[in-house]
Amino acid sequence: MTTTLDRILTPSIAQAFDRAQIESMILAGRAPRGLRVHGHLSFAGNRTLTQLPEDLRVDSLDLSGCANLTSLPEGLRATRLDCTGCHGLTSLPRRLHCYELTLRDTSITTLPSDLQVEYRLDLTGCAELQSLPEGLKVGSLALQGCASLRALPEGLEVYFLDISGCTRLARWPEQATVRVGRLNARGCRALSYLPSWMTQLAQLDLRGCESLTALPQTLRVSSWIDLADTQITELPAQLAGARLRWRGVPIDARIAFHPETITAREVLGTTNAELRRVLLERMGYERFLSDAHADELDRDTDPGGERRLLRVPMINDEALVCISVLCPSTGRQYIIRVPPRTRTCRQAAAWIAGFDNTDDYRPIMET
Repeated sequence: MTTTLDRILTPSIAQAFDRAQIESMILAGRAPRGLRVHGHLSFAGNRTLTQLPEDLRVDSLDLSGCANLTSLPEGLRATRLDCTGCHGLTSLPRRLHCYELTLRDTSITTLPSDLQVEYRLDLTGCAELQSLPEGLKVGSLALQGCASLRALPEGLEVYFLDISGCTRLARWPEQATVRVGRLNARGCRALSYLPSWMTQLAQLDLRGCESLTALPQTLRVSSWIDLADTQITELPAQLAGARLRWRGVPIDARIAFHPETITAREVLGTTNAELRRVLLERMGYERFLSDAHADELDRDTDPGGERRLLRVPMINDEALVCISVLCPSTGRQYIIRVPPRTRTCRQAAAWIAGFDNTDDYRPIMET
């Protein structure tokens, strides 16, 4: 006996089928135009699906992994639509309206100007996405790893924005709104500024925004800011009390902006392993090894000159072991961390070159 959830309504007839029959009809290309399906249809992982009937209406539609599906039909309406991994999908039909739309890891290059998504639009991993429609309004917008995207659209309105891994993104719209939510810009290397219209956020993740030197005077952040690997050297006055993080670890302004004040004694005396690693990173291996009077485990020479293997024991953590080498072409010194069980300079050099077995490491020439 079928239920309401399994009922198909066409404009002219009403028939009852179970979901298996509905899906079989669609796969065989025999489903009529204008189907109405109350409930969930799933074609996840189906490689024979190539098309759907026009004007299909369904509460929830899972098309994830349908690699041979190259287009969606005109008039499609789905409350929740998942097209994850539909690699043949490069565009969307006009007038598509969803509550939640997932397009992760597709070949989408652009979106239609009349697209409507009420709650969440997920474009994670859409490496070929080049533009978004002007005036796009959505609660949560995920653009993680959209490496071809260079700019966000004018009139964008979101509550939560994830642009992490958008390595070419450099331009903000003149007018847009991110409303008291979270901005994740981790790894956006080309971003050199945040716009003045960005006034109120709860959380701000700027890890790896290596071109970013300052924050706007208009910005307020109610929760935390992660500043790891940025060039920001101070906060504007209105952010003076903001909670700071470095790779997710809570820190204070001194650690963020005055790493020269960190000492080896402070690093070694810090019992929290995560905070100790941040202190060590901010202090720098070279200064720490010198200040901590590191033990020398081994010494030899290579084409660049003298090599030294140095070790400092850590409380409740693995020992810090580093090799000090000179570049043969520039003469510059490099301090490189190696596994804590390393005991010789040659073993360290082999590990750096990708060899687990030291005997396999026989460089003809080092540059």
